[in-house]
Amino acid sequence: MTTEFWNGNMAAAQAVKRARVQLIAAYPITPQTHTVEYLSQFVNDGELDARMVKVESEHSALSACAGAAAVGARSFTASCSQGIQLMSEVMYFTSGMRFPVVMAIANRTLSVPVNIWPDHQDTLVNRDSCWLQIYAVSVQEVYDLMLMAYPIAEDPEVNLPLLISYDGFILSHASEPVVTITQEEADQFIQPPGQTDRAILDPENPLQFGEVLFPEWYPDYEYKKHRALADSLTVIDRTFRKFKEQFGREYHVVETEGTGDAEVVIIGIGSMMQTARYAASEMRKRGEKVGVANLRTFRPFPEEELVKAVGHAKTVLVLDRDIGYGTSGMVYQDVTRTFYHQEQRPELLNFIIGLGGKDITPKTIERCLELGKPGFTGQSVFWPDARGPKEGIPYSEGLTA
Repeated sequence: MTTEFWNGNMAAAQAVKRARVQLIAAYPITPQTHTVEYLSQFVNDGELDARMVKVESEHSALSACAGAAAVGARSFTASCSQGIQLMSEVMYFTSGMRFPVVMAIANRTLSVPVNIWPDHQDTLVNRDSCWLQIYAVSVQEVYDLMLMAYPIAEDPEVNLPLLISYDGFILSHASEPVVTITQEEADQFIQPPGQTDRAILDPENPLQFGEVLFPEWYPDYEYKKHRALADSLTVIDRTFRKFKEQFGREYHVVETEGTGDAEVVIIGIGSMMQTARYAASEMRKRGEKVGVANLRTFRPFPEEELVKAVGHAKTVLVLDRDIGYGTSGMVYQDVTRTFYHQEQRPELLNFIIGLGGKDITPKTIERCLELGKPGFTGQSVFWPDARGPKEGIPYSEGLTA
């Protein structure tokens, strides 16, 4: 093992190289473009024996990956923002065909207004496409999670596509020290490409894929797909344990800090949880019992693990770097569903922050905690970043969210 100074896109590309990917479909979109550019350089320099396919759109990029997966090849692409929306049709196709394609997402908000900065709108609106969604907090996590992506997606119990998300610019372009692994170590951790028992296209053994399924049988197939995604938590946990045994770095689907005696627990995904950890530690110095639960895995949603993490906390603050228009943040909806039938149900409050790349600082987190104090306004969804219809009066100050 050595330590390198990489940005998030390089960390993703280096991990994909270690996974011995056989096909890369490339189409540029900021801020993920460097990921496939780095991989193109690896292929050109002979460091990676892979087919580099330059396509005309994101729709074609994922189509090429699905085609490669259909014959048993290990494939990869990267995208974000409008690019994911253009490939949305193929996302459902890929999961429906049970192709274990892996994609890196450098999260970027959706237009319009035009904005190239990060939030989680692009991936969360595709939360029901039956892709596994795992979120990185640091550049080291980008590298490690990408290394674990193929063993998880290709596991016979899963056989579903998987995306690794990391915040655009905050992680994609920021450089941090990364502890790396050798190719020999990667080969011990990740099985060789092309070794699979799943059905693939083979002229010697003809099969039919993507056939019409009549209503009598359609619910059965959908239930099997749903169960494969929900039960993949077991495979994720197993892969995390194997990674720790081999490389010493520990991962959990819900990463907690200070939740054991916490009266207030902050929940969220992505790089902002580093800030939440710092803010919580500072507030603990002032005697406030604040804990943090980082949702590393959003699909499948780790319900049991989240309930254990929250424990006996009286209040849960859900930070959403996204918005389900007309309702609440999208993470909040799954959190409230998780706790609805619990005997001890905490007060659940939602904070829409960081949209379009607006900075999330320790003061932002402290402001959320201030607004979340009992009896402040009686509402459940807050917009601390947004100005209200009257100048200087934010929506979080008692106005309708």
